[in-house]
Amino acid sequence: MNGPVVPATSALVPGTRRGVRGGLPAVVLAPVRALALLGLTLAGAVLLAVVVGPAALGLLLLGRVVPDLLGHGISTRADGQRDLLILLLGMGACGFVLPAALLAARRLTTTTRRLLARWRGLTIPLAYQPPPAGTRPGRLPGIVRLGYRQRMTWLLGDRATWQDLLWLAVSTVAGPVLLLGPLVLAVGAVCASVANNLSPLAAGALVALALGGAPWALRAYANLARLVLSPSGQAELELRVAYLAQTRQESIDTGAAELRRIERDLHDGAQARLVAMGLTLDAAGRLIDTDQAAARALLIEARDASARALAELRDLVRGVHPPVLADRGLADAVRALALDAPGRVTVTGGLDGRPPAPVESAAYFAVSELLANVAKHAGAGSADIDLRHADGALRISVRDDGTGGADPARGTGLAGVERRLAAFDGVLAVSSPVGGPTVITLEVPCLLGAPGGREAALGASCALS
Repeated sequence: MNGPVVPATSALVPGTRRGVRGGLPAVVLAPVRALALLGLTLAGAVLLAVVVGPAALGLLLLGRVVPDLLGHGISTRADGQRDLLILLLGMGACGFVLPAALLAARRLTTTTRRLLARWRGLTIPLAYQPPPAGTRPGRLPGIVRLGYRQRMTWLLGDRATWQDLLWLAVSTVAGPVLLLGPLVLAVGAVCASVANNLSPLAAGALVALALGGAPWALRAYANLARLVLSPSGQAELELRVAYLAQTRQESIDTGAAELRRIERDLHDGAQARLVAMGLTLDAAGRLIDTDQAAARALLIEARDASARALAELRDLVRGVHPPVLADRGLADAVRALALDAPGRVTVTGGLDGRPPAPVESAAYFAVSELLANVAKHAGAGSADIDLRHADGALRISVRDDGTGGADPARGTGLAGVERRLAAFDGVLAVSSPVGGPTVITLEVPCLLGAPGGREAALGASCALS
C-alpha cells in the first residue's frame, strides 16, 4: 500500500485477520508462506551484515592502528598506513550506509509484522519513536536531509531499532530451522524413496508429517517474532501519550480554523447581506410616502436579499453539520453525497446502528473530501463506496477507476483526512498505484448505538464518552 496505514506517531499498527485460514488451505499455503518469510530472513541477514560488519571491522582495525599511533607512529609500517586509510574510508562510508541500512531493517521488520498479521492473525505492536521535526516516517529523502548526528541519534536512541537488529540476528539463526525444517523433511523423504532407501509408505508418512507440521512451524516463527519485536508496556504508554498529545493539539487547531472559517463566511456572506438589507429597508421607509414605486422596488430587493442570506445560512449550517446526517444517520448521508457527486457513485453495505455523533461527522466529511478528490484529481468515470461496521470498527472504502498516484504527502486533502480521523484513533490506508485503481479505506474504532434520529446519535455519543 502507498501512504500510511496509521497516523505518523501512532504507537500501534492494527493487524488484520484477513487471509487467515485453517484446515487444508493453511496446510497448502504454509510452505509458500514459509518461503516468503525465509526470503525476508535472508534479506535481514544481509542487512545485519551491513550494519554489524563495518562496526566489527572498524573495531578490529582500530585495535591495530591505536597501538601504532601510541607506540612507534603510524608512518613506521606500510600495513599501519593501509589500516588507517581503510578505517577512515570505512567511517566515511558509514555516514551513508548505516542510516539507510537501519531504516531498511525497520521496513523489513514492519513487513514481517504485516505478513504475520495477515497470515497468522497475530498483531505485533509497533512502538517506533517519531522522526525529527520536518520529516515523515519512511520518507528516506527527508531523513537524508538531516545531519548525520541527528539521524543517528534518532535511530540509535530508539529502543525499537535495537529490537529490529536483535530480530534480524534471531531470525538468521532460528528462521531457516523453523521455516525450512518441514520442507527439507518432505524433500528428503521423497529423495530417499526415489533412491530406494526408504519405502514409499514411510516416505508418504514423512511427507504428510512435514506438511502437517508446516503450519505449526510457521506459528512458532510468529510467536518468536512476537517475543522479540513486541515493545515493552512502558514504551507503548510513552508513545501513546505523545500520540494523544499531538492529536489533541491538531484537533484544537482544526477546531480553531473551522471557527475562523465560519466567522469569515458569516462576515463576508450572510452578515453583509443583512446589513445591506437593513439599509435598503431604511431607504424604502424614507420613500414610502413620496415615491411608492421606488419603495416597492426596494422592498422587493430586500426580500431577494433576505432569501439569499437565508440560503447562505443554510449552506453554512449544512457545512457544520448536515441535516441529513443529523436526521437520517451516516449511511443515508453518504448516499446523499453519492447522489450529489458529478460522476457515477454507488454505495454498498450499511449500518445496523449509529456511531457516536463526533465519529459520524468525521466520517461524513472524510467521505465528502474523498469524493471531491475523485472529481477533481482522479480523472475517474465511476466510484464505489462500501460502508460497514465489523470487529468494533467503522470501515468505509472508496474505490475509483481513475489514474491513481494518490499520496497523502502530496496534498489533495488526504493529510487533512488523516488528521481528522486521528482524533478518534482512526487510520487511513491508501492503495493507489499509477494507472489505478485507487482504493482508500478509513477505519475508526467505535461502537454502534441504537438506530434512529438525532437523539439516538447523541445518546450513543454520551454513552461512549
